[in-house]
Amino acid sequence: MASQRAVKLSLKKPTHAVCVVGVETLVDVYSDVPKGANTFGVSGSSEVKIYMVYDPARVAEPTGRAHWPLGANVDVVVVADTVSKDLNDLKVKVSYFGSQEAGALGHSVLYLTSVDMSLDADTGRTGKVKKGSGDKKTWRWGSGGSGAILLVNCDRDVRGSREDLHSSHLRSLEDLQDMSPMVLSCGGPDELFESHKLVLKVSLPDSRRLRVFCARGGTSLSDYKQVLGPHHQTYEVERHPGESNIQFYVAGLVFPDANFSGLISLSVSLVGTEGLSEVSLFTDSVTFRVAPWIMTPNTQPPLELYVCSVTDAHGRNDKFLEDMAHLAQKANCKLVVCPRVENNNDRWIQDEMEFGYVEAPHKSFPVVFDSPRNRGLRDFALKKILGPDFGYVTREIQYAGASGLDSFGNLDVSPPVKVGTKEYPLGRILIGGSFPKSSGRRMARVVRDFLQAQQVQAPVELYSDWLSVGHVDEFLSFVPTSDQKGFRLLLASPRACLQLFQEKKEEGYGEAEQFDGLKHKTKRSINNILADRHLRRDSTHVQECIDWNREVLKQELGLSESDIVDIPQLFYLKGAYAEAFFPDMVNMVVLGKYLGIPKPFGPLINGRCCLEEKVRSLLEPLGLHCIFIDDFLSYHQLLGEIHCGTNVRRKPFSFRWWNSVP
Repeated sequence: MASQRAVKLSLKKPTHAVCVVGVETLVDVYSDVPKGANTFGVSGSSEVKIYMVYDPARVAEPTGRAHWPLGANVDVVVVADTVSKDLNDLKVKVSYFGSQEAGALGHSVLYLTSVDMSLDADTGRTGKVKKGSGDKKTWRWGSGGSGAILLVNCDRDVRGSREDLHSSHLRSLEDLQDMSPMVLSCGGPDELFESHKLVLKVSLPDSRRLRVFCARGGTSLSDYKQVLGPHHQTYEVERHPGESNIQFYVAGLVFPDANFSGLISLSVSLVGTEGLSEVSLFTDSVTFRVAPWIMTPNTQPPLELYVCSVTDAHGRNDKFLEDMAHLAQKANCKLVVCPRVENNNDRWIQDEMEFGYVEAPHKSFPVVFDSPRNRGLRDFALKKILGPDFGYVTREIQYAGASGLDSFGNLDVSPPVKVGTKEYPLGRILIGGSFPKSSGRRMARVVRDFLQAQQVQAPVELYSDWLSVGHVDEFLSFVPTSDQKGFRLLLASPRACLQLFQEKKEEGYGEAEQFDGLKHKTKRSINNILADRHLRRDSTHVQECIDWNREVLKQELGLSESDIVDIPQLFYLKGAYAEAFFPDMVNMVVLGKYLGIPKPFGPLINGRCCLEEKVRSLLEPLGLHCIFIDDFLSYHQLLGEIHCGTNVRRKPFSFRWWNSVP
């Protein structure tokens, strides 16, 4: 226990001091000593424990009626173990003796008033506030760690307004459930608190990151008053007579970011007066960590499938919506259709937003991360998804407009992985960017900084700038499996596609045609494709780009070749950038064991698409169900596929993020 300031004694008059239950008070027995005294003894009330602190190598503990020597740097520490009922009801007496010790040469008396003072939060991470649980100032990661957790109050419990964090007034009692409880213990004689103050305090930077509401015993909104927050760094606590505990609720206002580690500290001080000055007699502090925004990978069970209803030159996408409804039904997943009036004919709902969640021991709720893309769907997440227990966060690009790489088709997350001895129990975020040391396109720094600052899903930047659209979902995906590994990484592979077509040619099917069954697309035979030197050159370049990412993914996710499945896919270069030659099968939507895969319209052999058959042979032995869906006119021709045109909210991890060690 850390010592309080020393209390000086006087031979001429009693000394009065305030102490806190369980907290050490150092008694200065050397400030006023009778002439001729060379030893001393200490006694006190039964409610006060007295400790002598000394160096055993220099001082022997007295026996019998002997006393402690004054010249040996022996410190006296007292600790009260009960709360005072009245002022000055605890007593400590110091007696001084000469060399003969026939009688005391003088006495000093200290009268103590003991108070119960403590600022406590759920530092044990049990969902409830427990008093005096360990080191409250230090926040520790891991299963054996400790420290209180704060949620960003980014949902909207009252209709017709923005996130709750924007209001300095409590707008609904339900909102209290999103906040972290904090209790100030302040037991002791009422007379003491009439002459002393309790001051709650937060630093200026942290005052902009939280709001603290004080509960005053009622059940109406007016019984909850904001006492700390933006423009309010300190609060002189209003303690009512007889009150021993005061309840507070703490709400986070901002997520961790480049200029904010996520840690917020609050303190309370007992302030008295000495002469004309105010003096802090005791201070207690508690540190919160703001809960990070957490993404969920394809391996988490689906809860809701989002898709847009749109109209284009080919008509409405009703058939695609029907296929999505069928897929969602198989996966026992709710389908949410965003109508054109809400999407402004913007179908790329994956690019607009990403679903995640926040969690504290007492509460968890989903949070949608709105991308800075800001096209037709720009208002959808804020206006239609934000609501009670459904939060919202965004990052805006201040000076330049968003690039294609700022869309969230360029944002993914792996399942939980282990890399050597390092575990990532919540997976690792994957984003696409330029080739290292090049000056190509990258995701905006404001987004990258936000993702990095969450700490629990350490991002990996891949190379996606070789693609026209530039998104990682164009060449990779994860699917769940029921074996020990629990997942596979799917990578688009021109090499595997050309090898498959070569095999079919050698089997005598060289005249079978790609795009068979499509009215508005020129058919290409296997022989023609294999003989196309430009397509082969393009495929070699694309394969090199994907292989570079393959090695990074193996290293950063701890994968072996057996964890990777190569999905046949061809690309061609348009200028310096690649586009999918036929619907990109890796760009699929994963709903549990059901995969909604873009129909590739591959060569028909014995009436069956050889590309579909190859993918089935790769994935169905893993317990997955491949459902091929025609997205050619409504999505593929517009440089996107099923994953680009859908979005999935998934079940949060059962693993609790604070048990990880970043």
